[in-house]
Amino acid sequence: MLNYVDESLKQELLNLSRYIYEHPELGYEERLSSAAHVELLRKHGFEVEYGYDGIETGFRAEYVNGNGGPTIAYLAEYDALPQVGHGCGHNILGTLSTGAAIHLKENIGDTKGRIVVIGTPAEETDGAKVKYAEDGVFKDIDAALISHPFYANVKSGISFALKALRFTFIGVAAHAAANPERGINALDACISAFSNIGLLRQQMLPTARVHGIITEGGTAPNTIPDLACAEFYIRATSKSYLQELADKVCDCAKAGALAAGARVEITEFETGNDNLLTNNALQECLCRNLEKVGICDIEDAGEANGSTDVGNVSHVCPTIHPSFNIMAPGEVHSTHTDGFREATQREPAKESLMKNVCAMAMAGKEIMDDPQVLAEVREEFEYAVAHD
Repeated sequence: MLNYVDESLKQELLNLSRYIYEHPELGYEERLSSAAHVELLRKHGFEVEYGYDGIETGFRAEYVNGNGGPTIAYLAEYDALPQVGHGCGHNILGTLSTGAAIHLKENIGDTKGRIVVIGTPAEETDGAKVKYAEDGVFKDIDAALISHPFYANVKSGISFALKALRFTFIGVAAHAAANPERGINALDACISAFSNIGLLRQQMLPTARVHGIITEGGTAPNTIPDLACAEFYIRATSKSYLQELADKVCDCAKAGALAAGARVEITEFETGNDNLLTNNALQECLCRNLEKVGICDIEDAGEANGSTDVGNVSHVCPTIHPSFNIMAPGEVHSTHTDGFREATQREPAKESLMKNVCAMAMAGKEIMDDPQVLAEVREEFEYAVAHD
């Protein structure tokens, strides 16, 4: 029965979550974690390509039932954070995706379709989903689902598109007291760029964000700095406005360099992300099935408050990225904390995991069984991509 996880699978999933919790690995180093997912999926009859799309710790697991039918993908993350370990709960996130796929496969019956689990390393850093999206990994997917542990049940919403820019200002060193006129102050250029960006904020859309730091600014106060460096995150809720805003920020840096007589080199220092185009038809399908397993306190998503490589997936296929509550009543721990990490191993999290495994599997089967739901999902996706 799709609304119930049998005891054998339940124990396997809890063991998987615990094992990954006990062996935290950073992005692209998740050898033990990815291998644990692959071993369980193979045990349950999935064909697995391991070392997927040129990424050692990535994988793609598939189970095909009959000819034709939709392809449902569950996205698994399993990287940890420095110092905090699984303070973002990816041990339980990845387990949910793998568990939902196995549970759907075990209860698929005569339904035709393909179930896919895509192991996506390094969400906390460069984000393998960006490369996967660029390489066409998701082009054959009819619906992609992923749900993040949190301290509330929250619908999939929007996220910021992100561009990470480094401005390297190059001047000429000189003694700041004896002959400052011989120098070109790279730090002045950098500070001028910050001022220009500050003045730009009045003309920015209120939903956009620009924030940065100076990473290099000289070595001694009596030396005109010949090198200064700043790194900025630029965020917007659409790809088109992100590029427009990034061009303006680059002009601010160029103007700062020009004013100081310096040069500026502009590079991207991290992989950027697209904004998340939540597919509401797909989200409502999941909500219907969450209610069937007793999860009814589902909040609407608020404004964008971060960036994720799931956004890149959402520009290629219909995608949702909601959150599920793993806390006891009255308990709140923010992600990226020790408290959140520990919450993934307590009973409320285990109970929530099993309910969400059922709901995610049931949503996948509903899409496979009901052509009308699939058509609504597809229609909304095509409109969203065309109008972003």
